[in-house]
Order: sequence, then structure tokens, then C-alpha cells
Amino acid sequence: MSRKALSYISIIIVCLLSSCTTSKTTVSKNANLEKYKYASIINNDTYHIPAELMEYEILLFDAIKSSRLELVSDWRIHELQTKQQNELLLVKYGITQTDGGAIVTVNFIDYMTGRPVASCRGAFGLGITHSMDLKGAIKRAEKQISDTFPK
Repeated sequence: MSRKALSYISIIIVCLLSSCTTSKTTVSKNANLEKYKYASIINNDTYHIPAELMEYEILLFDAIKSSRLELVSDWRIHELQTKQQNELLLVKYGITQTDGGAIVTVNFIDYMTGRPVASCRGAFGLGITHSMDLKGAIKRAEKQISDTFPK
């Protein structure tokens, strides 16, 4: 078999493996996403990103910023008026990483009710480096977020 044929086969295998987990968004049937204007990423003692992934937190904030949602610090939520709090989503994110790829899940929770209203998942996996897979998964999550909350 020629080198060129092996290259094509390798590319096909990588594409098949990376397509096993897909990026997608799930939205609650009862949610009116149009009402939300603000988002606050939860970052406290009980919920925080692992230290080894801190550099990727910047990309996660940028992913939220790619939408129409205005970021509000979790320290300043109490300063918002009640009307603004009714338009606020809390944001939690999770990262799963394996040798085959990465999945980034970003969940949006209604501040007033505590009810999850949307979940955006970005998946990417070439298995070459963890960093590349994680950046790819964040980029795909960003696309899901901007499609779910368009400007």
C-alpha cells in the first residue's frame, strides 16, 4: 500500500473517531430563551475549574461573550435590580477529557428558579494532544452557545 493511501486511511479513521461524540444543545421545552440578557459564571469554593485547566477558563468566558448575554460577576449579582435578576442565567461548566478527545458542557440555569434551561456541549477529539482537543471542544461549545443565544 502506498504512503498516499495510508495517509487517506489515517484521515478517514481520525474523522470517524472524532465524529463519535457530537456537539449539541439541549433546551428546555418550557424555556423562553429570549428573556435572558445576563449571565454569571459560577466560580466559588464549591464550584471551580481544576487548577490544571485554569488557562482554558479564559476561553470559556470568551465563549459566553460570543453570545448576546452580558457577563455579570458573581460577586455583583446582588447589585442587580429584580428585573435584571429575572433576566439572569447562572453558568456552570464541566470538562471531560480522555486520550481520545474532550467534551465541554456549559449549562445555563435560571437565577430566580434554579431551573436548568439550556445545555451546550462541544466535543472534539483527534487524540493528538489534550490541549488541542480541549481548545477544539471549547470552540465547538462556543458555536453552540452563540447559536442558542444569538446577538
